[in-house]
Amino acid sequence: MDIFLTSLIASVLLAAMPLVLAGMGELITEKAGVLNLGVEGMMLMGAVSSFAVALWSGSAWLGVLAGVCVGMLFAALFAFLVVRLLTNQVATGLALTILTTGLSALLGIKFVGQSVTGFTALPIPFLADVPVLGEVFKQSLLAYLSIALVVFLAWWLYHTPSGLLLRAVGESPNSAHAIGFDVVKVRYGATILGGALSGLAGAFISLVQFKAWQEGITGGVGWIAVALVVFATWHPSRLIFGALLFGLMRSMGFAVQAANASVQDILDHSASFASGVLGFLTNAQVLNALPYMATVVILCWISRDWQKIKLNAPASLGQPYNG
Repeated sequence: MDIFLTSLIASVLLAAMPLVLAGMGELITEKAGVLNLGVEGMMLMGAVSSFAVALWSGSAWLGVLAGVCVGMLFAALFAFLVVRLLTNQVATGLALTILTTGLSALLGIKFVGQSVTGFTALPIPFLADVPVLGEVFKQSLLAYLSIALVVFLAWWLYHTPSGLLLRAVGESPNSAHAIGFDVVKVRYGATILGGALSGLAGAFISLVQFKAWQEGITGGVGWIAVALVVFATWHPSRLIFGALLFGLMRSMGFAVQAANASVQDILDHSASFASGVLGFLTNAQVLNALPYMATVVILCWISRDWQKIKLNAPASLGQPYNG
């Protein structure tokens, strides 16, 4: 059972980190009043570009830089369309995702089947030796830096004047403009920062999780990140909790396979009915579909209270500003 728990903890952290990064980027973007549905596409472009640069240069850090820059580039394009040209944010985000999904598959054809060294685990002395929980302290340097970045952004959003300005623009852009702030620049900055985090999330998937590239490698994580922001009702701490919850469900299949002997022992010592139920719940297809089913169920549960959603959602979310 210890092996099962150890594998599960390690897998949850790996699965949750891209969700936290992409979700935090989307949360910041939406806090400024911009709805970006292109997160999945930006993650795919970040993943393929970071893998390509890491493969050619031999440097994982250069790969991360490439992924972040590419994410920012597509976010800047999205911001130009929706903030400057005032195109529909939903339609533009969907179109961008369709474009980047195909483009990433085309650019990544030559990399399928190859692998990179990527980032290796960097255990923290003493803490990494703690039974079971020591897995938390055996992450890569990129994971540690990503955790620090998310914590900093959560603090920045609610404890600095610039964070207050971003939230003010999302709540009432006309009021922010009336007291002298440039709403367009704030929305540009928030969207590009969100794109950088999406690109970083893609780089994390290709250089830490899989250390390889394949078409659709993000597996819908970008879409879950968008849903996660609603699940968290636009609050960073609830977003981190939600990412760990979704990460737990995403990693159940891998953890069960890694600890197959332990699960088999449980099945052998269970009654026939319980054994059948447990056997169904540990089916690989059921486990793979679990996070997506949970997304639908949780969103339906949250949607029952529209007053709560309206109370927490940025008032100008999805609305163009023509100041």
